[in-house]
Amino acid sequence: MTNRGSFYWSSRYRGKATPENVVFNANLQEFAQKVNFIVGLQTSGKLSVEESYVQIETLWEQLRESKQHLGIGKKAG
Repeated sequence: MTNRGSFYWSSRYRGKATPENVVFNANLQEFAQKVNFIVGLQTSGKLSVEESYVQIETLWEQLRESKQHLGIGKKAG
């Protein structure tokens, strides 16, 4: 087993490979990993439902801000 560190690609990127899209894809995968971790903590009783919600909501806002900052989804013109 190899040590890949704390960040790894869970799947290969298949979209248009612009720098912005690749960065957003990495952000999206990180978001999914963190949500999975939070859900695991909540399921095992280590986090309350309310705290889990707040943490996931904060992560969602960060992801949304990164999308806006990177200009993902903006229509040309």
